[in-house]
Amino acid sequence: MLLIVCRMWNALRIASPQMKAPPSQLRRVVAANVRRLRTTLEISQERLASDSGLHRTYVGAIERAERNVSLDNVERLALALGVEPWRLLRECE
Repeated sequence: MLLIVCRMWNALRIASPQMKAPPSQLRRVVAANVRRLRTTLEISQERLASDSGLHRTYVGAIERAERNVSLDNVERLALALGVEPWRLLRECE
């Protein structure tokens, strides 16, 4: 944790390591593809999570581009969605 004190204004600001950088373009592409494919198949996040062996809240965080998903989990999601893993990484036209 970083502690910054400004004597001039007697202000205190705490910068936490949990403050995250904005998601990368690729993370947003994966998020959009997972959500689009899931809704096309008309399955819930809970069902996708169960089929892929992941937690429901993790799938939701992936769809919101909040999580930096590993290649192993890209593969798990792709198998559950019935597509090749590269399809989750490719930007739709």
